[in-house]
Amino acid sequence: MAVTGDETATTGDMPTYQIRAPTTALPQGVVMAASPGSLHSPQQLAEEATRKRELRLMKNREAAKECRRRKKEYVKCLESRVAVLEVQNKKLIEELETLKDICSPKTD
Repeated sequence: MAVTGDETATTGDMPTYQIRAPTTALPQGVVMAASPGSLHSPQQLAEEATRKRELRLMKNREAAKECRRRKKEYVKCLESRVAVLEVQNKKLIEELETLKDICSPKTD
């Protein structure tokens, strides 16, 4: 049933509501089909659940594979940065030693 509101001046500021029965375009004796979900047998429901589970597991495997690939790339980047920093550190230590030799008083 539908409820419609009509504002009228007879009751003041309060709107009045009329209840109307819904109209259907179906002739009498015609039955509406049930929803598609209610027509499945228990076997079909089990197969659908299995299919959904397999799809979810496949997506999860792909996501895990991509995660491992990104992690490898990240570790490779870190290792490269470590190598660069080790070279830089070695150069700075050599420069420090050179400056120490220059600035230190020589005693012969």
